[in-house]
Amino acid sequence: MIPGKDATVEKNDSQKEKHGSFSLFDIEHFLRKILKNWYWFVFMLLIGYVISWVYSKYYAQNVYASNLSLSISNNTSSYFTPNQSINFIYGQGGNQDGIYLKKMLLSRSHNEFLVKGLDLFVDYSTKGSIKSTYLDKDDSPVFLQIDKKHAQQINYPITLMPKSNDTYEVVLPEEGQSTNLYSYEIEGFQSINAYERPANKVIKVGEWYTSPNLRFRLIQNPIKSKIVLDKIIVNLNSVNQSVNDIVSTIGVEFDKEINSIMIITKTGYNLNSTVSFLNKSVAELQKKRFADKNTVDKNTESYLQENLDGIRKKLDSSAAVLNYLKTTEKLYDIKDRDEKSLGKIKDLEAKKADLESKLSSLNTIKRTMETQNFDKMISTNAAGFEDGLFTASISELKSLYLKRREMASIYKPNSEPMLEINRLINDAKLSSTNSLRNYYTGYYDQINKINEQVSSANSDLLTYPEKQRRYLDAERGYNMIEATYNSLLARQNETQMRMATNQSDITVIDPAKNLGQGPIGPNVKGTKAAILGGLLVLPLLFILIGTVLDNRIRNIKELLNATRIPLLGVIGNNSNENMLTVLEQPKSSVSESFRGIRANMRFLSGENGKSKTILITSSIGGEGKTYVSINLASVLGLSDKKTILLGMDLRKPKIFGDFKIDNKYGISNYLTGEVSIDQIINKTNIPNLDVATSGPIPPNPSELLMSDKNIKFIEELKDIYDYIIIDSPPVGLVADSYELMKYSDANIYVVRHEYTEKYMLKMITEKYHNNEIEHLGLVYNDYDAKQGYGYGYGYGYGYGYGYFDEDKNYKEPLLIRIRNKARTIFNKK
Repeated sequence: MIPGKDATVEKNDSQKEKHGSFSLFDIEHFLRKILKNWYWFVFMLLIGYVISWVYSKYYAQNVYASNLSLSISNNTSSYFTPNQSINFIYGQGGNQDGIYLKKMLLSRSHNEFLVKGLDLFVDYSTKGSIKSTYLDKDDSPVFLQIDKKHAQQINYPITLMPKSNDTYEVVLPEEGQSTNLYSYEIEGFQSINAYERPANKVIKVGEWYTSPNLRFRLIQNPIKSKIVLDKIIVNLNSVNQSVNDIVSTIGVEFDKEINSIMIITKTGYNLNSTVSFLNKSVAELQKKRFADKNTVDKNTESYLQENLDGIRKKLDSSAAVLNYLKTTEKLYDIKDRDEKSLGKIKDLEAKKADLESKLSSLNTIKRTMETQNFDKMISTNAAGFEDGLFTASISELKSLYLKRREMASIYKPNSEPMLEINRLINDAKLSSTNSLRNYYTGYYDQINKINEQVSSANSDLLTYPEKQRRYLDAERGYNMIEATYNSLLARQNETQMRMATNQSDITVIDPAKNLGQGPIGPNVKGTKAAILGGLLVLPLLFILIGTVLDNRIRNIKELLNATRIPLLGVIGNNSNENMLTVLEQPKSSVSESFRGIRANMRFLSGENGKSKTILITSSIGGEGKTYVSINLASVLGLSDKKTILLGMDLRKPKIFGDFKIDNKYGISNYLTGEVSIDQIINKTNIPNLDVATSGPIPPNPSELLMSDKNIKFIEELKDIYDYIIIDSPPVGLVADSYELMKYSDANIYVVRHEYTEKYMLKMITEKYHNNEIEHLGLVYNDYDAKQGYGYGYGYGYGYGYGYFDEDKNYKEPLLIRIRNKARTIFNKK
């Protein structure tokens, strides 16, 4: 049954609002459009494959990684190897020395030392027709040694072309020479006068090459390179750039089971370079830490020995006074001595002597820090503590002072870099001073408590005679000096023991090696997938945008669900050159569609079930309104129904051309009174079909169509003809058709596939559901059955079954053929 309005249900406002409202996105159309444009996806896939192949072959730079594992012992005493309290800095416990060592490996000072010492600011590479390959320094047959007193142009490729007899041609770029050169002495830039491009020059190994922007010589590599190179490209970098590049490629992790084992990773474009750097970096760190430990221990041993010499003199003097009292005053045998009180006082004063000795060492450390004489710094063990916070701040302070001395020769005192490093120095000084203040406070608090306890114990000795008390005081003084001497001697023995057994606290477990490791990056597969995916997304994105922006009617189901207007029929694509399809192709599917529309018109109410006056309109021109009018009139005429076709689209006459009728006189002439009705009615090849053309375009078409004469004209024709077909103006452009609908028995609204805009149906739908228009039906025109938009009402039969003329040239779509083949296979018994 043809869908229509449900007269028994009263619709509320929300239901009415849905009429004429289409979905924003047609997923079915989107998917079919993707299938229709499959060749774009294949094309993009091929393009993506070519691009990814070229990328991986000629442009992708492989990234390699090498590892080194080492073990860290915890018997350090250097300011550069903090032990117990480093967790105060980093908020971590456990392997504090390992964490500090990690900071050292990633520090600027350590890597800057390596860059300067190993000339790591010189990069070596070679290049084929497209791709550059980075070389390890040892892969080059010669090394480039710069003159650091001469300003050099950095980031400026120097090409060395091997010649005979250890000679090389120096080839510089055709352009790009700069007057802003880098000085490796001051690590800053200098400007020079403009100059011409240096000419290419052949030099021998060991010979200096000099130009305004470069000065270097080539040194023979003692290790014979296994690679034969057609060219060597050398590039100079600034120290700062080289350090930053190196630090960014180093990773340090700790073993999950044994946290004193570190795994250091270095990434780079050349595997041998990463291996060489890791081994050299750890070797230099071992040397530095060993030297630092020995320096501090030697300073501590000398400091303790100096103090022991001074204490020994005091001890000898105190012993002489005690012996004098024993022999002269005969006080060595004091009766009724309170040994318990005396023993307590002796222990307390021994502790006090030890604390005072530590305070003396603490004062020495403080003075050394304030005078910046770090080479004379003693171990914090001499002051009785090990504090990672303090040792780390001293290490940082030493590096900052050295850096400030270097910067002072480059920058002015009030320049921004100098102000910044002064700020860093003040922060480090504040950190170290706060650490010392805590120990000062702790030691003084302990001494005050000891003094109180000694004072309490002294009250028990007030009963002794004066001479005996004098002897006891001398004995106590001797004991304090002896306790101080023993404390210093014990710390000296510890220091000497460390010096005798000193060795590097870093033990390499597995050095870095070239084991033929494959590259870790780039992710070529991921990049290929991204390239292919990105190119495949492009047509998908274009189709998606086109689908979202395309507001044309493409889906019959959606049309009926949105409008709820009865569908009279679907007209296929007209392959004929003119509009007389029913007359010239009577056995075509299109002709049969018009016969179906003729049959379905009985569902539109009319007098005694008959539709006498049928008005045909559409939204705009080009939707096939006139085409439907001509062929529907032809079908009715061929069915022995006396029919007349009226061309009432006075603004755009069309009908006369297809019927080969002279349009000199037409409806416009009749309505203006120029001619009679007989003069505008024309006979056609169909005996029962007459045509009244629109005639010349009048200046007032709306007034003519709405005139009483036009209404009477239609009424007169009803007495003569069984059917009156009115080809009216489009309702989306003018309102004439709405007025004519008041006098028609049935109204047909033509919607063209992939042409009519969705919003154009809003007005006609609202008028229909508001009962302003009655007896309305839709005709879906220019539908392409091959696209497969089914709607469930029987249209589309016959293709491929020999039923219509088109079947002889019909070829099933690929997907249909695949489906039918699959059905045949699976239905076999």
